[in-house]
Amino acid sequence: MIRFIDVYKSYDNGTKALKGVSMRIDDGEFVFLVGPSGSGKSTIIKLITAEIAPSEGRLMVNGYNLNTIRPRQVPYMRRTLGVIFQDFRLIEKKSVYENLVFAMRAVGASPREIKRRIQYVLELVGLDSKGDRRPGELSGGEQQRVAIARALVNNPSMIIADEPTGNLDPQRSLEIMMLLEKINELGTTVLVVTHEKELVNRFDKRVVAIENGRIISDGTGGYYINETF
Repeated sequence: MIRFIDVYKSYDNGTKALKGVSMRIDDGEFVFLVGPSGSGKSTIIKLITAEIAPSEGRLMVNGYNLNTIRPRQVPYMRRTLGVIFQDFRLIEKKSVYENLVFAMRAVGASPREIKRRIQYVLELVGLDSKGDRRPGELSGGEQQRVAIARALVNNPSMIIADEPTGNLDPQRSLEIMMLLEKINELGTTVLVVTHEKELVNRFDKRVVAIENGRIISDGTGGYYINETF
């Protein structure tokens, strides 16, 4: 569960990125976070992943109080999260399989667990026949599927997808969003940050809209409330 309680965030340069954000995402939800550039979306992601700390207010992430979390606890908190980026961030010199092995070894997984889990996630994302390929040999959509597999491989309770379709054409974008929907149906909480209004409108999901550091709408319906986005 994610819980923001009257959270403010100001940066050293004077930017007031968040101005009293309160929001709760329960386990098992699928949520779109939408808003224009500079609205505060990226700040919310950085707060959830403990890259930055709130200036004021309270923040809970999957049982961890990020107001009082100790530095040595942060890696354990981050293991509850899987993050997917717009630019994939794969290791080009490693195969698909090796990219996933790298992620699992980082948390001390056993060889047996690595083999079992990687086979499962590659089948889930539809790449079980491409484990020996390098990222450069794959299409953009396939590379994003590898990134999703990497985010899933350590079995996080929540996936955060930060503009996951920004580099993809509309058809591949739809396929990626349908895959995230499937992952959510299997029990993983999903938070998708996106600018893509048309894509959001195709899914009947909760949409949280933020503008100028404040949440301006929060509801189910798969549409933008504020047409200025």
